Order: sequence, then structure tokens, then C-alpha cells
Amino acid sequence: MASEQAGAAQVLVASNRGPVTYSLGADGTLDAKRGGGGLVSGLSAVGDEADALWVCAALGEGDREAVRRGVGEPGVRMLDIDADVHAAAYNGVANSVLWFVHHMLYQTPLEPVFGPEFRAQWAAYETYNRAFADALADEAAPGAAVLVQDYHLALVPGMLRELRPDLRIGHFSHTPWAPVDYFRLLPDDIAEQLLRGMLGADRLGFLTGRWADAFTECCVAVLGGTSGTRIGVHGLGADADFLRERARRADVEERLAALREQIGPDRKVIVRVDRTELSKNIVRGLRAYEQLLADRPEWRGRVVHVAFAYPSRQDLAVYRDYTTEVSRVADAINSAYGTEGWTPVVLHVKDDFARSLAAYRLADVALVNPIRDGMNLVAKEVPVVSDEGCVLVLSREAGAHEELSEDALTVNPYDVSATAGALHEALLTPPAERAERTKRLAAAATALPPTQWFLDQLQALTTP
Repeated sequence: MASEQAGAAQVLVASNRGPVTYSLGADGTLDAKRGGGGLVSGLSAVGDEADALWVCAALGEGDREAVRRGVGEPGVRMLDIDADVHAAAYNGVANSVLWFVHHMLYQTPLEPVFGPEFRAQWAAYETYNRAFADALADEAAPGAAVLVQDYHLALVPGMLRELRPDLRIGHFSHTPWAPVDYFRLLPDDIAEQLLRGMLGADRLGFLTGRWADAFTECCVAVLGGTSGTRIGVHGLGADADFLRERARRADVEERLAALREQIGPDRKVIVRVDRTELSKNIVRGLRAYEQLLADRPEWRGRVVHVAFAYPSRQDLAVYRDYTTEVSRVADAINSAYGTEGWTPVVLHVKDDFARSLAAYRLADVALVNPIRDGMNLVAKEVPVVSDEGCVLVLSREAGAHEELSEDALTVNPYDVSATAGALHEALLTPPAERAERTKRLAAAATALPPTQWFLDQLQALTTP
């Protein structure tokens, strides 16, 4: 039965990060910066037909001050959850435990250690999820559709179901899902609570069949089944129209000219664009390029690796250390092989979307070699934007591999020697074959653009 205090929103999205962030100026003014992506465009697409609301967390002091002042965007409710609670839930559990489990990143002789500190952080994670569930229950109209996003909010569906059994609740996982044996690193009660929380949804969405199957296997092993919750797959694609238009703007042309000057004339270009997340495997990618130069001296002076490694989660020491190691290895390659007229690795660590698009355009080879990735949109974006066609060297552990494998060169992300060999093969690919591969890759990569990806989930949730 619907809550007596039911709100007016017919379609709701819940996520840790919202569509707008606020920065607080020295003079006390608040500046709003709006984001993009599939959720933003998807919710906008239903906005004219239904009262839509996005529930998100205040992430920084600017966001918190905006909430306190009553400043906000239409269609957005930002939650000012206690900063210590948010830090424990977000860094302590979501990013340091759940992310590590689903990406299989633990060095198991030493970690994880689930003791009193973890239990305190887990209590914060419960509190954080409860705040979202309460807000959604307050704001949702009778029978409304609620789409909860990702591992930060895995408990929300179950909590919300108890508060508002009338709602149609969906949850979408943007990460991989761990296989049973790895998932069961979690304490038994926590593993059960997580699964039951998600199974509070009417429908769960995953990026690939592989991740959906892994989730189902965990439910069977831990709970005996999925309790009737429907499970679907929605392989998020690249937004071709936006990317192609954006990649032709003046700021991208400027970055393109600057990169070409850095690279030098008549050289092949291997491009990677990633955040310095541990799962992205940037260091092994650099090692594979180093191995290419060692094994194939003919490429020295004739190829440049353009590597964009944008810092991520720098409030966690392990990420700061990894970012430092990326720079150290790049510098070592340049020191060992560079000459006065040739810099083997062009590394940029400051986030610049226009420069990323410029790199996409000039790539002869795109290197996407994650240890494990829910999808990896870079693998889908480069073929869409490429000027002359590129060869995609793709890890078999990326979700995108399920859709792109036929026209990519598949690599084991741990095998540096084989990845070096794949880079060599990619560099030798004739232009006509490269162009044909790219055309097919771009078609597969854009099969489910972001707005349609969102609307498909909404339709599946609201259709009996």
C-alpha cells in the first residue's frame, strides 16, 4: 500500500553522484556545474511525460552548503548525509571493499581483513543506504518507478520495498559481478545482506550476460535462488551523435594540433585513456609497450604511446601510490629509450575531455587492457571518433569484449608479452583492414546509446 505521505515523482533515479555539483567560491558564492551521460539524458527524455526526480548525495562542501541554503536544481534532491558517514560508506565500504571484490583486486595473503573497523564502516553504509531509501519513499508517487544505481546503493531496494511495497524498483550494476568463490570473501552475513538488499528490486540490470550470470550463481550459492526477481542485460553503448559533434569543435582541433607536435611526423600512435583506477591495468599496459620496444627495435622512433592517466580516488593511499607508479614507469621508458627527437611515452595526468577526444581521433591503435571492467566505454568511443580507423587491443576481461571481440585483438590483461605481440600486430594492420574493423566496431559500440539504454530499463521495469 502506498505511503500516506507519497510524493509526486513518477520516475526516480538514485545514485551517489548526481547531475550537478556545486563549488563554493572564496566570496561565498555557489557555482553549479552540470554533468552529462546516459542517466542525465535518459531522465530528461521522460521529464516531459512524467514528474521525474533524481536523488543523490551531497559530495563536497559546495554541495552541502547548497543544501543548507536551499539552493537546488529542478528535478534534483540532494541529500546532506553526515560527512563522516558518507566517507565511511563511500571510501570504507563501496570503494575499498565492494569495488575490490567485484574487480577481484585483493592481494589475498594480506587483505581483506574484516574486523571491528569494517563493521563500523558497514554500519555507516547501512545508514547511508537508509537515507536514500527514506528520501525515495517520501518523494515517489503511488506506483512510481525507481531506478537505483550501482554498488554504493545495493541495500536500497530491500529497504525501499519495506517502506513502499507499491513501487516498481529497479537496480543497475555498472561494475562486474564477482564469481561465487571471490564474492564469498565477504563475511557470510554481509554477503547475504547485500544479495537480499538487491533482491528487494523487481528487476536487476547488468552490463553483460557474464555479470548477470555471476550474480545469479551467487544468489543460488548463498540464498538458494533469486526469489523471483527478474534479471536483465543492458549493454551501455557510446553516444555517437554527441561524440562525433563534440570531437569536431575548435578546442579539440587545438588539442589535436598540440598532440601532433608532441608526437612528431610520420609516427604511429598507440592511445590509452583511463582514470588511474587499479582495475584499469595501466602499469602493465606501459610494460607491454616497453616490451614492444625491447623485442621489436624497428619500432623505436616510429611509434609513440599517448597515455592519459587521469587521477582517481586520490583520497585513498593505494590509488595515490598507483598513480605515482604510472608516472614512474612512463619516465623509466622515456629514460631508457627516448632520444632528442623522440619521446616514446607522452603521458598526461590532468583531466581534459577535449584532449581525450583529440587522442581518439589520431589513434592508430587503442589499448584497453583492464584487469576487469563492467563495460569500458573508451573501447566503444575510440572507434566512433577515429579519423583514419584504429585497431582495438582489448582485454578479454572488459565487459565490452562481449560485444566487440570479433573485430578487436583480444589479450589476457596479465600477459605483458602477449600484449606486446598484439600491439605489434595492430601496428602492422593495413589501413583498409583497419578502416573496416573500425566501421564494424563503431556499429557494435553504438547499438544501445545512453538515452535508449535508460529508457529500455524503464520500459522493462514498468512492463509486467
